Amino acid sequence: MNVDPNITKYVIKAKILTDGVVEKPDVVGAIFGQTEGLLGEELDLRDLQKSGKIGRIEVDIDTKNGRTEGVVLIPSGLDQVESSILAAALETIDRIGPCKAKVDIEDVEDVRINKRDKVIQRAEELYKKMGTNGKSLSESIIQSVREEVEKKEILSYGEEHLPAGPAIGASDSIIVVEGRNDVLNLLRYGIKNTIAVQGTSVPKTVKELSKSRTVTLFVDGDHGGELIIKEMLQVADVDFIARAPQGTEVEELTYKQIVKALKYKTPVNQYLESHGMVEELKEFTEKNNKAIADMNINIESNEEPAKQKREHEKKHVENPGTQAPVVEEITDINDPKFVRNKLNELFESKAVEIYDEAGNPLARYPVSDAVELMQGVKNGVTVITGGVISQRFIDIAYNMGIKSVYGMKMGHVTKKPEEIKVVAWEHM
Repeated sequence: MNVDPNITKYVIKAKILTDGVVEKPDVVGAIFGQTEGLLGEELDLRDLQKSGKIGRIEVDIDTKNGRTEGVVLIPSGLDQVESSILAAALETIDRIGPCKAKVDIEDVEDVRINKRDKVIQRAEELYKKMGTNGKSLSESIIQSVREEVEKKEILSYGEEHLPAGPAIGASDSIIVVEGRNDVLNLLRYGIKNTIAVQGTSVPKTVKELSKSRTVTLFVDGDHGGELIIKEMLQVADVDFIARAPQGTEVEELTYKQIVKALKYKTPVNQYLESHGMVEELKEFTEKNNKAIADMNINIESNEEPAKQKREHEKKHVENPGTQAPVVEEITDINDPKFVRNKLNELFESKAVEIYDEAGNPLARYPVSDAVELMQGVKNGVTVITGGVISQRFIDIAYNMGIKSVYGMKMGHVTKKPEEIKVVAWEHM
């Protein structure tokens, strides 16, 4: 990408997808045409480009199987807020050339950070050349730089300003830990979807997040960890529990220990049963049974007209000559009763299943891994999840050609394609 380094502060990276074949001029034309007048004269793309505040728009697209997808890069000399507004405006584009289109902003990159990273990297190389004392000095500087980067990546999230990793706002699955140092340690090893409760009293922000995310509670291997588990189960919707080894804390774990603890995380009901937490298991079971009962009531009410129709047809069959024999009762993927039973099962096992048009199961994945693994499934038509229906889940289902998505909970969904039926029983 050739941009003027004197004006560029940020680079907007947008992913595009169309349902037909388009060319680069079509993409550029859509960007200028569909944003014109949207943000007023001060942020008009044509004027910004003429004044040198926006660089040349670069388009890299590829066409396969009658669909076009690719990436658009827009260098910006505007400030952070203006660049973010401009980026958000691109997501309003819904047609490119003669085709329906979808535009998602992948990143608004601060190019100055890259420059600083190069300075740090070069400084390390120079220090290593400074003699026998250079190595220890270099290592000290690198450690200091790493700690500063980690601290800057931590967010103050929610109304309680909780310590959190930079991916907490966008991730479908989150890890809840006890304190700031726990977030720092996980961040040190690239785990960025964390948030700290800052004690045994669970903040409102964490309670609200638990309603729409898959939650893993990761606590210390001591009595304090047990208290946090009990408190969280009373006020929040926890899906899995992971613990540090006995007598250790999350903030002091090595990378290998963290990976092992998260790999062998346990569904809540299994954890409570195996640890003899009878009262907590009873409360958890009652809460889940109530959620499932509410779901069943809603489905039964929707089934009633169909049930009356089947009874009516049955009576006609019992009177010869009035009607042809009744077709066997439907039990396929389109039957609400089938969906209900499958949701019960997947809710308990925290799993996702994908079916083809005939209702045959194609794949089954754990909720925590489904959004990554399900993309490789072909000929899928229906997805049923025992977890959260998130925006990313819907986007992936759309790209797979899925027609129906069923789940227990609806997450933060802002865009839903008309081609997909999305149903969360908790809202019916």
